[in-house]
Amino acid sequence: MEISGVDVAPTVDDITGKVVYDYMTTTGTFETSNDIINRIHKNSYWGIRGNYRGMPTDCPQRDERLGWLGDRATGAYGESFIFNNALLYNKWLVDIEESMNEKGSISVVSPRYWTIFNDDVTWPSAYFYIADMLYRQFGDANSIKARYPSMKHWVQHMTDSVMEDYILMKDQYGDWCMPPESLELIHSKDPSRITNGQVLSTTVFYSILQLMQQFAMMNGLPGDAKQYAELAAKIKEAYNKKFFDEKTAQYDNNTVTANILSLRLGLVPQGYEEKVFANIVEKTEVDCNGHVSAGVLGIQHLMRGLTEYGNLELAYKIVTNETYPSWGYMINKGATTIWELWNGDTADPAMNSRNHVMLLGDLLIWFYENLAGIKCDPTAIGFKKIWMEPVFPEKLSHVNASFESPYGQIVSNWRRSGNTLTWQITVPANTTATVKLPSRFGIKPETTQPGIHSVKESDGFVVIELGSGDYTLK
Repeated sequence: MEISGVDVAPTVDDITGKVVYDYMTTTGTFETSNDIINRIHKNSYWGIRGNYRGMPTDCPQRDERLGWLGDRATGAYGESFIFNNALLYNKWLVDIEESMNEKGSISVVSPRYWTIFNDDVTWPSAYFYIADMLYRQFGDANSIKARYPSMKHWVQHMTDSVMEDYILMKDQYGDWCMPPESLELIHSKDPSRITNGQVLSTTVFYSILQLMQQFAMMNGLPGDAKQYAELAAKIKEAYNKKFFDEKTAQYDNNTVTANILSLRLGLVPQGYEEKVFANIVEKTEVDCNGHVSAGVLGIQHLMRGLTEYGNLELAYKIVTNETYPSWGYMINKGATTIWELWNGDTADPAMNSRNHVMLLGDLLIWFYENLAGIKCDPTAIGFKKIWMEPVFPEKLSHVNASFESPYGQIVSNWRRSGNTLTWQITVPANTTATVKLPSRFGIKPETTQPGIHSVKESDGFVVIELGSGDYTLK
């Protein structure tokens, strides 16, 4: 059997599932005590796999089976836990660069089967986010170094042609496919649900400037980094002056997407973070009855944002919901992949695919990094140093996950009953891991045990430094 020029032995899945895709190693496994979560992961696997064909495609079955950038801005990061997709995304960044015109515009479909130069921000952001993903997840700096001149060209073009008074004025697609108010609609018509395009473009452009500061330093260009930092500071000031209400701590019309992008991308003025987050929680719990109210852009930050700012249980409720709009609703309607629309069973079929992955957002990242606790340490790249800090939703008793990192397999397998925890960990050779868990579990191993370098306790947590090896903490 030959797939994309590589001779491989067909697996049972290949034969029975009849999936044609760019062969790449499956690197991640993930199961929990919750069947809905397990089904979502399985559906994600099949949907992603069926959309790898020389590029990450929008869908495999209709005229849009093309490389739409917006679908993968954050999705590529989550996918990297399930598949070794480094070569695919390295190649796709070349496609994106080659799609650019002389002005610096990026075609939001790359390769340019359709040439679409919208000069918006949110879809082209994939060019920058994926380069950063390849560096963080795989330790590959080549794309950043090779693509930096074209990235700089795009940033300058957008600054010159789209920015007015430090606000990015143009947006093409909005918070695409947010759940509409009526089940037959494709897109919402309710102004209270629609996030201002200038909010979307400006927040995302600000985050790109943060990346460009890092990319400039990696290319030995501190002058560029300084210019990007200065521009970012002016954008942040102008953005908050125009869109932030200090009395209510709301951004613009107070959509979850407007608030969570501002919060997670670093635009909220110091001291207002918890107030902005409270608006996100209230909007989700009260107006949306604990359900998703974000589209393609907001969903890229929803699960991690809720967890990082202290409402893990709301994140867990969202992922385990089985009523509309939710991933569980899709499953109960027979979905075996991820739909294009939250209401894919009732909406107008004019735009309604049953195999898209864009609505996954940051969910797969949340599965592996937050539920399993398998994450590259922020101070390292390519999992040379691992950060293992799983979260423990009240109704979840078991997570068993593995990830084949560049250094070898990482395993996190925990079982919990009340305040009794047993956690099996594998740290691959030539790496170290920092393990952090709540003190309430009573786990505090002795440093005399082989591989345990240090054990410290503070602020209600135990922090353990591990060398490579297999461990059982209980």
